[in-house]
Amino acid sequence: MTKTKDTKSKQAEKLKKNIDENIKIFQEIFKGDDYFITRTFTNREEGRTKFALMYIDGMIEAELVDQSIIQPIIQNPIPKDFMGNMDSILNRVILSNQAEKISGIDELVIRLTRGESVLLMEHSNEALVISAKGWKSRSISEPENEKTQRGSREGFLEGVLFNISLLRRRFATPDFKVKTVVIGTETRTDVAVCYLDSIVNKQILQELLDRLNKIEYDGIIAAGYVSEFIQDSPKSIFETVGDTERPDTAAAQLLNGHIAVIVDGTPTVLILPFLFEDYFKNIEDEYINVYFASANKIVRLLSFIITTIFPAFYVAILTYHQEMIPSFLLISLSGAREGIPFPTIVETLGLLFVFEVIREAGLRVPLQIGQALSILGALVLGTAAVEARIVSAPVIIIVALSGITGLINTKLKGPAIIIRFLFVMMAGFMGLYGIMFGILGLVLHLCSIRSFGVPYMLTYTSL
Repeated sequence: MTKTKDTKSKQAEKLKKNIDENIKIFQEIFKGDDYFITRTFTNREEGRTKFALMYIDGMIEAELVDQSIIQPIIQNPIPKDFMGNMDSILNRVILSNQAEKISGIDELVIRLTRGESVLLMEHSNEALVISAKGWKSRSISEPENEKTQRGSREGFLEGVLFNISLLRRRFATPDFKVKTVVIGTETRTDVAVCYLDSIVNKQILQELLDRLNKIEYDGIIAAGYVSEFIQDSPKSIFETVGDTERPDTAAAQLLNGHIAVIVDGTPTVLILPFLFEDYFKNIEDEYINVYFASANKIVRLLSFIITTIFPAFYVAILTYHQEMIPSFLLISLSGAREGIPFPTIVETLGLLFVFEVIREAGLRVPLQIGQALSILGALVLGTAAVEARIVSAPVIIIVALSGITGLINTKLKGPAIIIRFLFVMMAGFMGLYGIMFGILGLVLHLCSIRSFGVPYMLTYTSL
């Protein structure tokens, strides 16, 4: 929304000593907003100095405002020499430990939109900004997408200050630092950068702050907006900025020298640098024996390989390299494909597409309906397709195994789907050579990616 020049000029001004003029300025700025409240009142002393309290309805705690601001001014006798002296009101009258003097109208407008209260006084060109935020928030719960059998049950919420406190209480040291950047010309979103000062790479930290300060956008309403602006290799299907909704996961990453970026209004915290190995990490590994944790990582890595290569390998072997199949298995596969009207590649691609449609539909509908939909899709459609000789039973097994292994690591779901389809098409045209070229291209692409200057495959190339 474009502001008028008149509004901009008034926002650049300082407060005047005439309280009525100041009230008119704010009422004009917030003209048309029915939730902008201005309450005027006077103290009980002779002379009755006029005060005005301004706030956005629904963003403050009314009882706190009444007890810490209005009652002390109305009920308590205030010496005449306090009138017009905002320092005296701040230090001797107001019952709040979060109050400060501000005279710039533009800053006062920002504070109002963030849920703070502004107190004006007759004969004073300064205002008191008093924190009395009181909007409702949901309770702490375990993130649905990152549930574990062991470990913390806490999850980040939407408030930036609360999320910072969830991290800060895990580090009883002044080494935990937080820098705040405000992004968005309209939303003025607080973005907090959290790190451990003695561990973090200062060059990466400075590069991150530079990228954040260069963001020019109207509104930042989710962490994904920030991620898009600061990530390396934006055209790659692989993420170079990670995310989590668990405070213990973020804390573990900070201990490894990573940086956490908290965006106000979203429960997702960004983690960087983010490398390829981070896809296969899970906070539950920190709570179990190192051997079991290593085995779990290997299972996740093998699952990624199976979900991306197995369907393509099936297409290549059955289309171009049947001599590599043992005779008893070839007879079984040939018998299963007898009467199927489609080539193997079309059959496989079609079933992969149907599987993704069913999976996506299961995610978008209510939980109970989604479970029923998955059962109907897996049993009814699969059985009917085989009995109708539209597809063969082996390809259903291949696609099901590929889909299940792809669900083990949800963070790699998107890249795995794209790679799976590409590999199947390359296998359909060039057989095993197509898969080999695909793997070579994938490895070269992964080795070319950087995350804030750190090689994406650093862990594997340094072995």
